[in-house]
Amino acid sequence: MRKSLWILPALLVVIALLVSACTAPAAAPAPASDAGGGEAAACASKDPVTLQLKWVAQSQFAGYYAAQGEGFYDDECLDITLNPGGPDIVPEQVVAGGQADFGINFVPSLLSAREQGTPLVNIAQVFERSAMREISWKESGIESPADLAGKKVAVWFGGNEFELLATLAKYGIDRETGVELIQQPFDMNLLLERQVDAAAAMTYNELAQVLETPDKDGTLYTLDQLNVIDFNTEGTAMLQDGVFVTEEWLADAKNQEIATRFLRASFKGWIFCRDNVDKCVDYVLEQGPALPRGHQSWMMNEVNKLIWPSTAGIGQMDAALFTQTANIAQQYGIIANPPSDGAYVTDYAKAALEGIDGDTLGANYQPIEVTLTVGGQ
Repeated sequence: MRKSLWILPALLVVIALLVSACTAPAAAPAPASDAGGGEAAACASKDPVTLQLKWVAQSQFAGYYAAQGEGFYDDECLDITLNPGGPDIVPEQVVAGGQADFGINFVPSLLSAREQGTPLVNIAQVFERSAMREISWKESGIESPADLAGKKVAVWFGGNEFELLATLAKYGIDRETGVELIQQPFDMNLLLERQVDAAAAMTYNELAQVLETPDKDGTLYTLDQLNVIDFNTEGTAMLQDGVFVTEEWLADAKNQEIATRFLRASFKGWIFCRDNVDKCVDYVLEQGPALPRGHQSWMMNEVNKLIWPSTAGIGQMDAALFTQTANIAQQYGIIANPPSDGAYVTDYAKAALEGIDGDTLGANYQPIEVTLTVGGQ
């Protein structure tokens, strides 16, 4: 009788385990194990995800195109859609409206959206450095920001001017009386035609436009003919391309796991572009960008410089740079108050790095030499 009473509970446990095994949800797909996108476990299914890019197709986003082309998203059991941006597309609005899971934009834009009630959160900071510069001709004599006093200085408004304004303030130059600020169109004609003393330029785009332009003798301009003010070295830079989601989306445990897989695949894409510039330009050109190979090669090289070397591993937010960005944003009215808690999280970027066997720091990174041609051909 005692033996029978012992066997009955044991049988019940066995039956319960069998039922549980039949009804348990499928396990999460196993990610790839190396930065080269090695053989991954087969996916029972793929999770569809959409990334909203900040701008039209160009090398600024090459890491995501490469991650798609090299199969890194496939390895992570993700079915990726990459949406191009444009002048009428606001990534924060697209993500907040549920048309995309992930978005790319400058950190000040995220801070502004949060303060206005859109609960977005940065989950990875891909660009560690700012690409914004103020450039001038050597003959202008503008060798430091202090030399901007009394000059005609062009800059893009609408949110792109704050690094310049913070630098002017650092050197005690009044924006109203100490300098003549000129609204700059999205080209470099004002500088090329000597209508202003200095102009804004992104290293990966407008700077190349100047260097792709021949002078009156038909010779391309060179960097030796320019003075360049780097806001990174001035301590007035603001963080740019970061990856964000909504807090509501991230509250779902399944989406937290998707976020880690998405970042892992994306980081692998950027690592690939660090080490395979030409191939990544090929991936960009497959997207049909408006600007040609020469320009895209320059852009790819300059974008790599914004990421590599990475202080703590690609995608990791630097708390000091975040505070610097937030302080400047508050100083110039992008936000009225310090950012609320939760504006960025680091858990998912850190977890993504743990699943990459390759070099995530790029400590020995060296940019390549890019020879520009007329019009960036």
